[in-house]
Parts: sequence; structure tokens; C-alpha cells
Amino acid sequence: MIWTSKSLLDWCGPYFAGKGIPSARFDAERLLAHALGCTRLDLYLNFDKPLAETELTRFRELVRRRAEREPTAYLLGEAGFWKLTLAVRPGCLIPRPETETLVAAVLDAIRLRRQGAPDPPSLPTARLRAVELGTGSAAIPLAVFSDAEHLSWLALEHSPQALSLAAENRTRHAELLEPRGNRLWLVRGDGFWALGPAARLDLVVSNPPYIPTGTIASLEPEVSQWEPREALDGGADGLRWYRVLLEFAQTHLAPEGSLLVEIAFDQADAVSGLVRAHGALALREVRRDLGGRPRVVWVSRAR
Repeated sequence: MIWTSKSLLDWCGPYFAGKGIPSARFDAERLLAHALGCTRLDLYLNFDKPLAETELTRFRELVRRRAEREPTAYLLGEAGFWKLTLAVRPGCLIPRPETETLVAAVLDAIRLRRQGAPDPPSLPTARLRAVELGTGSAAIPLAVFSDAEHLSWLALEHSPQALSLAAENRTRHAELLEPRGNRLWLVRGDGFWALGPAARLDLVVSNPPYIPTGTIASLEPEVSQWEPREALDGGADGLRWYRVLLEFAQTHLAPEGSLLVEIAFDQADAVSGLVRAHGALALREVRRDLGGRPRVVWVSRAR
């Protein structure tokens, strides 16, 4: 049989669907384009062009791995996030569209912080200080840097694989750093030991592990079997890292500074309750994602 783009997609889409893969046709198109080194549009412009044997071999291997529910982003080696294309690979959480809600909230917090600065003429160049727990691929700071300037961002990450990937993405998007007055420090650690007790911050940001330990196995195989467990496991109730972040924020946020965290869609009430137990902190907003689900908790520190 002579295999063309059309015949391969006509076969692969239903095959993936039979394996329970969401967006089966879309995944087939992306993987075939990757195997051929072209765009998805090119597939349709050359629908009837026969594939070479080497191209078929590359595509067959990608299909085999995807049928085993290996995430498409790992197979492609990259993922789109905000305005950026980021390198991704096993050992690091894949950036998700829902996390763009956190990026937008951080940008709003930056604008608000600068509006409240005491010296209005210096607002455009006031350097703000941010710490992030669990930077992963550095998706959040780099996305923020694409729309903001003059930030000093300390990104903490426990996983050496993720930290290596973050450094790769920092190099890939170097134009977002010094040319825009932004600085990104990558530090290995799973806590805030890198900061002294007197540190005062404008922003604390995190997309922490928030899946309850007992429910991880029930997630889709792309998540439960392939993505790093340490980036998912939020402890027995899923709230472990919110407690850590709130304790840190109460001590280290500057007056009117902000803590912004991503949450699961059903955690808004629980995290809001944790906020109320910290007298120096106040709940500012629970922001919803594009699907209308609670996604970001924004906490402020009083003067």
C-alpha cells in the first residue's frame, strides 16, 4: 500500500480514538507533521504525496508511543504556552492552558504594585522582587517576562531534570531577560532556604502540586503514568503546599505584596479557609479560568 498524509491520518485518527485518546485526529496531525518536519497546513497542501520509508518509520514510532498514552508534548519536545514555545520532556510537568490564568493574574498584580509605588515617575523601571516555588520548565516567569519588565525572579525547583529544562528555556528566550531588565535565578530546592529571614518580596507565585495523593492513580494515563509524581502530589488533602506558601507569605511579603497560586477547580473554599487563619493576609480574589472554573487564589498582605 502507498501511504500518503491523507491515508495515514484517515487511519490514525480512529486508531487513536479507539485507544481512548482525546483529540485523536489533532494528535495524529501534529505527530505526522513532526515526523515529516512540516506544518499541519503542509499536510493538507500535500495530501496525496507518498511518504518515504524513513518518514513512515519515524511516524510509526511516534504512533506506537502515543498509543501507550505518552503525552504528545513529550513526543514533540515542546509545548505552546502564553506567547511562547517551550522545550518540554519527561521529568517535568507539561505547561497547561489553565496556568495562563495565573500568568494573567501575576501581570495584574505587577501593574497594581507599580501603581501603588510612592514615586510615580519611577514606576516603569521599579524593580519588583518575586519568588516562585516549583518553577518546572520556567513557563510562568518567562511568560510574565514577555509582558513585563524590570523583575527579579528567584525560581526554586527540587527536580534536577526540571531545573535543567528551565535553564534551557531561559537560554531559548534570553531576549526576555536582560534586554528587558528582567533577571531569572534558578535555584535547586523544595523550600525557601535560599532566602534570608529579612527578605521582603513583592510577589510570591506558585503552581504547586495540588492533587490529593489518593486520587493520582485515577487521573488520565498521560498524567498518572508519565508526568512526575512530585509535581502532582499535594499530600493527603491536596493542600500541603498551600500551607507552606501561606506561612512563608505571612513572613516575607512586603506590605501590599501579593501571593498568587494556582488551585484545582474544587479547592477555592479550602484554600480561602487557610488564608483566613493567617492574620496578616487577606483574600483579594478567586479568579476563574476561561472554562469558568476557580483557578487562581490571589492573597494580599496588609500594610
